[in-house]
Amino acid sequence: MDDHRAQVEELLADYRRSREQLVSVQRELSAVAGRATSPDGTVSATVGTGGKLVELELSELAYRRHRPEQLAELIVRTVGAAAASAAEDTYQALGAVLPSSTDPAALVAGTADLKPDEYEAELVQQPARRRVDDDEDNEQRESWLDSELIDRRVR
Repeated sequence: MDDHRAQVEELLADYRRSREQLVSVQRELSAVAGRATSPDGTVSATVGTGGKLVELELSELAYRRHRPEQLAELIVRTVGAAAASAAEDTYQALGAVLPSSTDPAALVAGTADLKPDEYEAELVQQPARRRVDDDEDNEQRESWLDSELIDRRVR
């Protein structure tokens, strides 16, 4: 009977250690933040847990140095770099508790238990997302600067 009690106590101790480790990893994951600044310093982005953009800063020079489409591209690249940094922090936090044979990036992507041909086939089956704001597809778009439109919205 004493052996059984000792085994139960050991199992409970293991459970408590695992739970404490899980709480620690959860705290790390909730504090993940990736930051990046564009090469010219005009755009800065911070991405939090799950790749969510939490802060975007544009300097006054950003509007002077870049045409709108160039600035948009620079923002996307900078946010992408911040997201990559946040993802790397996520992988490191998860790597501490996962078996060594588990790829944290694949786990986060949802492909950890799939073979490459299985998740590549899934990507091919997903329909391509159509951009709604393409000029060709949205010829009847009204300008937000049109004073008549602004006057109608105010009324």
